[in-house]
Amino acid sequence: MKYPTTAWLAALGASLAATPALAVNGHYVPGIEGLSAAAAPPEGLYYRGYLMHYDIDSFRDASGDAAPGRNTGSVNAWAHRVIWMTGQQFLGADYGVEAIVPMLDTELDLDVAGGRRFEDDGLGDVFVGPVILGWHGEQWDATFAAGHWFDTADFDADNPASVGKGYGTTMLTLGGVWHLDAERRWNISALSRYEVKTEQDETGVTPGDSWLVEWGLGHRLDSGLELGLVGYDAWQLEADAGAPTTAKAERHAIGAEAGYLWPTAGVMLKGAVYHEYDAEAGGLKGLESEGDTFRLQFTKFL
Repeated sequence: MKYPTTAWLAALGASLAATPALAVNGHYVPGIEGLSAAAAPPEGLYYRGYLMHYDIDSFRDASGDAAPGRNTGSVNAWAHRVIWMTGQQFLGADYGVEAIVPMLDTELDLDVAGGRRFEDDGLGDVFVGPVILGWHGEQWDATFAAGHWFDTADFDADNPASVGKGYGTTMLTLGGVWHLDAERRWNISALSRYEVKTEQDETGVTPGDSWLVEWGLGHRLDSGLELGLVGYDAWQLEADAGAPTTAKAERHAIGAEAGYLWPTAGVMLKGAVYHEYDAEAGGLKGLESEGDTFRLQFTKFL
């Protein structure tokens, strides 16, 4: 179904209360983790840095149709994450805590808005996670975590590139890794995030709950290099309360990842690329970006 330009401008008007294009309708960025991400690390203090570059090829409506004209953009993110696995146990699991501080730079060029350019950069909303629980077996690992994204960043309802969301998000995490052989060379992993949002004060809209799954199939070579197939699937489960429409966002992608661990240096480096092959917009955003993601992930055991 094709929409006239006036309908697209109306959709854009709804999207001016949008969040940065990296997320679906919440805070968590799909594709930021990859192979074996559902396994909590051993006791110790860890720094993990994420470099993300997201190229936007087009914007889609609730039916998956592309907005007319050339509508592009990019998001660059550098997120700092600290993980402390305390050495204590709870419910038979290793217990830890974490915090994430993201930095964002967003640029959007939208023909559908009369050739307007939107941009913003700065510190994003901060995440504090007081609960990480990690269970470990001979050929499996499982993780549960809980935390909250706080509404700490600047938000402008008239700027779709705004680095802040204008609302908070409670995020629950559950995932697991199954190692297919005793040597742990082959593995299948899935890491899910469930997000519950608060009301966006400037608009009076409460984004609906969303669920995201990052998955991977990996193989570690004799050299220690790990290669694999990765992807993510994200769904908005509830319509946004107070939004002009009842549409619900979703996004799907597939990609490849490579990673290497230097045990003596306590350093791990991973790189991945994802291609989004389907995206649909929800009520709060009006339009949903579709594009390609490039990620570098650096972990240092402190």
